[in-house]
Amino acid sequence: MPEPPALVVFYGGRGASPVERAVDDARLTAALDLAESSLEGGVGRTILVTDQPAPSIDLPGIEVDFSDGPFHFGQRLADVARRHQLDSLICAGAGSVPLFAAGDFREVASGLARGVIVTNNSFSSDLVAFPANEAALAAAELVERDNALARTFKEAGLPVDELPRTVATQMDIDSPSDLLVLALTGGGGPRLREHIAGLALNTAPYERTLPRFTDRASQIVVAGRVGSHSWAYLERETACRVRLFAEERGMEADGRAEKGDARSLLGFFLESAGAAPFFEALSELGDAAFIDTRVLLAHERIAASREDRFLSDLGEADAISEPFLREFTRAALGATVPVLLGGHSLMSGGLMALNEHAWALGENAD
Repeated sequence: MPEPPALVVFYGGRGASPVERAVDDARLTAALDLAESSLEGGVGRTILVTDQPAPSIDLPGIEVDFSDGPFHFGQRLADVARRHQLDSLICAGAGSVPLFAAGDFREVASGLARGVIVTNNSFSSDLVAFPANEAALAAAELVERDNALARTFKEAGLPVDELPRTVATQMDIDSPSDLLVLALTGGGGPRLREHIAGLALNTAPYERTLPRFTDRASQIVVAGRVGSHSWAYLERETACRVRLFAEERGMEADGRAEKGDARSLLGFFLESAGAAPFFEALSELGDAAFIDTRVLLAHERIAASREDRFLSDLGEADAISEPFLREFTRAALGATVPVLLGGHSLMSGGLMALNEHAWALGENAD
C-alpha cells in the first residue's frame, strides 16, 4: 500500500525590513497551521524546505530540509522528492492556501489516488499535488518559479485536475493586503490569527468597501491579473456591478514582467493623465477600487523593492523610496472612493473573502 502523500512547503527569502518580516512570519505560521490541517486530512509527513537555518517551529514532527546555496525551484523540489524517497507529495509555498481544512486535503488525496495531478490553479499554481515518478520529476526540474509548476505539467502532457475555485483554494499570503483581508474576515488557523492580531493592522479602508459588494446600486472597479473564474465569481456572487480591467495574467509565471514585456491599458492612461487625475477619473467609474499595482509597475518597467511594494499595500506612502510608487500610493490615499492596493491574491481569493464576509455581516445583522 503506498504511503500517504507528504506535504512539502517552501519557505525562503525572509526579508530584512519590518514590513517584509511581518509577512514572512505570517507565511511561516500559516504553514504550521497548514501542516496540522494536513495531518487531520490524512497527509503524512511535512517537510519544510528553507534557506533559513533556524526557522521558528512549534509543531513537533516537521522535517526541515535546509540549504542556503544557489536556488532553482524545480531542481530543489525534485531533489527533495528523491532524497526523502517520496511516493507522492503536495507542494505548496509557505502562506499558500491558509484557509485549507482537513476536508480540502482529503479531496486532494482523492485526486492523487486516481492518478492525476491536482492543483488550485492550473495557470498560476500555489499548491500542486503529484506522484513523485520520474516523468513528473523530470518535468518539475525545468520549472524556475513555483507558480509555473502545474502549467509545466500540463505542457508535458501529464493529467492535471483543478480544484473548484473557492476562497479556500484561492486565498494566498503574498503581501500585506492579504493579511489585511484575513485580519478583517478572521480567517486562518490559530497561529496565523494570533500573529495577525499582534500586527494591529488598519482595516478601515477594507471595511469601507464591504457595503459595495451587497449593494445593487454600487459599482466596483477591479484592475489587474483577474482570471475568468474570478470574474465569473464576482458576476455571480456580488450584488454590485463590476467594472473589470483584466490585464497581464501570468506575467510572472511566463517571464513577461521580468523581460519588460508587460503592458497595461491603465498604465498608458496613468502615464498620460498623471496620478491625481487618474484617481479622479477612477472615482467616476466606481464606488470602490481594487488595483493590482504589480501590473502597473511591470508596465512602467519599475523593479520596486519588495519593501516598497508592501508599504504601498499598507498605504504608508511617505516611507516608500521609489518615486513612482510613492506618488501613486499618495494619490490612492487621497481618492474620494476607497482604493485597495495589492497583488495577484487580492484580485482572486482576497476579493472572494471580502465579498463573502460582506454578505455574512448582512445576514448577522438580520
